[in-house]
Amino acid sequence: MRTTVGIIGAGPAGLLLARLLHRAGIESVVLESRDRAYVERRQRAGILEQGTVDVLRAAGAGERMDREGLRHDGIELRFGRRRHRVDFPGLTGGRSVTVYAQTEVCKDLIALQLKEGGPLLFEAEALGVEGAEGDRPRIPFRHQGREDVLECEYVVGCDGFWGVARKAVPAGVSRVFERSYPYAWLGVLADVAPSHDELVYARHERGFALLSMRSPAVSRLYLQVPAGTEAGQWGDEEIWDELERRLETDDDWRLERGPLTQKSVTPMRSFVHEPMRHGRLFLAGDAAHIVPPTGAKGLNLAVGDVVTLARALAHERQTGSPELLDAYSTTCLRRVWQAERFSYDMTTLLHRAPDDTPFDARLQLARLERIASSRAAETDLAEAYTGFPLG
Repeated sequence: MRTTVGIIGAGPAGLLLARLLHRAGIESVVLESRDRAYVERRQRAGILEQGTVDVLRAAGAGERMDREGLRHDGIELRFGRRRHRVDFPGLTGGRSVTVYAQTEVCKDLIALQLKEGGPLLFEAEALGVEGAEGDRPRIPFRHQGREDVLECEYVVGCDGFWGVARKAVPAGVSRVFERSYPYAWLGVLADVAPSHDELVYARHERGFALLSMRSPAVSRLYLQVPAGTEAGQWGDEEIWDELERRLETDDDWRLERGPLTQKSVTPMRSFVHEPMRHGRLFLAGDAAHIVPPTGAKGLNLAVGDVVTLARALAHERQTGSPELLDAYSTTCLRRVWQAERFSYDMTTLLHRAPDDTPFDARLQLARLERIASSRAAETDLAEAYTGFPLG
């Protein structure tokens, strides 16, 4: 099997890249190790930056998002039982974010790819990447019980942190930057209308809490828990009681309860692999970088990567110049490190580490007071949350 761009992974990065390449007249084949049902129900991110929303619309993948997604013009910070709203459009010149789950983005892109795009092979396990330094890299893969090889001009690893693509970059040229956090998120889905119309980020002495949503009828909520916690350690009423404590305010706001339909624990880590290119192999999304979810940046960073790469591949096709492809890693990493910085800032602003001292606690409160009282500090948060420029 031959193609121009071999894409490993049918998450949002791989699917959107295939869509962008199709619209640019560039052939691709997508290999996904899981089946379609798994990809379409895999719970991940739910916040789309303004730039991500714009890209999906321009790619012809925004119809259902515009109909069912929830536009949010701000977030609420809670600390010391007080509430402070950050007004995104007023601080950024009109930008906002949209609540629309990654599962729904994948469903939309899969439907478009199967209808209009190149081959999308589910249950096709990439076994590695060969010949990345040459002119014709290869992806050996296993599909329907048979082994085959996909020959490409370029390979793009969109196969996540545990995928095979990054392993093809020689250790001698790789640099890894990472940080693990001593806490995790216990996340739940609840069949109850959200108790607030925008996301609520709460800093509390007992730990962080987040009130989010998946739809007008389904709430998504998170609690900071110690690293290594298992979801089954927490009972349903225990979770609701703890959320109520951490989200409490001095006014008449109340947390609405409902049946919990799902529990999971998300570890917290920061990770960057440099470079994001080796020869004709390019890394995108979680294959190259991980952020703690506090800043809502993971999916949006992946979009930035593939927009940059699709633009570079189209430029090379149109002009013969590899200039933008050669700059891919440097271009992406500028945005990646700003997102890492913002995600780290939000995480350390709102979470209580096990070894925190009273001094650390007062610094957190001072940082929150600064955001609540300074338009400049508030604008910095709003600009970062709604998204850094793509490319």
